[in-house]
Amino acid sequence: MVTSTTPKLDRRPNRSADREPRRLGFGQRLGRWDVKVSPYLYISPFFILFAIVGLFPLLYTAYVSVHKWHLIGGQGDFVGLENFTYVLQQPFFWKALRNTFSIFLLSSVPQVFIAITIAAVLDANLRAKTFWRMGVLLPFVVAPVAVSLIFGKLFADQSGMINAILGGVGIEPIRWHADVLASHVAISSMVNFRWIGYNTLIFLAAMQAVPRELYEAAILDGANRLRQFFSVTVPMLRPTIIFVVVTSTIGGLQIFDEPRLFDQTGQGGGDRQWMTVTMYLYEVGWGSQKSFGRAAAVAWILFVIILIIGLINFSITRRIASDSAPKSGRKQKR
Repeated sequence: MVTSTTPKLDRRPNRSADREPRRLGFGQRLGRWDVKVSPYLYISPFFILFAIVGLFPLLYTAYVSVHKWHLIGGQGDFVGLENFTYVLQQPFFWKALRNTFSIFLLSSVPQVFIAITIAAVLDANLRAKTFWRMGVLLPFVVAPVAVSLIFGKLFADQSGMINAILGGVGIEPIRWHADVLASHVAISSMVNFRWIGYNTLIFLAAMQAVPRELYEAAILDGANRLRQFFSVTVPMLRPTIIFVVVTSTIGGLQIFDEPRLFDQTGQGGGDRQWMTVTMYLYEVGWGSQKSFGRAAAVAWILFVIILIIGLINFSITRRIASDSAPKSGRKQKR
């Protein structure tokens, strides 16, 4: 008898194809929502805070700048770019812009070099490192008003300590509150006194992140401390230097406290020889004119200037980053 080896077909209905998809429970849905939504919730506080204290005031200032807006009378008619035209035609604005850039260059440029030097000293093997690092940060903790009042007395024209020291060595007294360059030097010294310690700690943190193997290799190659600083430390600090330069640029162009409190009147001198753009903005908005529209126009002009300088810094940053990137096609030494 011959038996068939043909496999039997399963003629039972396929119920899995007709089965409805299982519904997810509330807990499973909540878990999926948590995975998708929670990252956005974690970063949302920054964007919400930025929208409230950053973006909204910026847009509202733009709205105010195109209206005739009085401090007491409130909003007036729409004037378009009339406020900007008025500001750009004022000699005091251009003088304030000149003073702002002058004080910025006299403060920010030496500030970076002095901060790097002090950070390099603190990164060495010193006794009581914590004490010296806290001492460097102490001027940053002092209120700007106190710093301005103290330096205002030090740089007084008649009874200042600086002129007394200069007179003791036979140098004529300097008119710190009358000459343009002298007043800018005095104000920039206040800015440097306050911010050098802060930038020093930033550079110090970056220096401590440099691998020590690089210094050991430099020592084996016979490099001294000065050569190690310029060949190892400075190239490794390029991103930090760029960061400090950008932040110093933004803060330096918005300087207000130090020149405002350099004398008792707070007007930037009799001939406005040290009045900055932010001081001019305050004078237009809360001074004799009381014009919020023109003050908002000054604020937006300053914002555009800072934006342009920021773009220049960004292009320089990209160029430095591209120059410092390792090149793959280097020729081997023969």
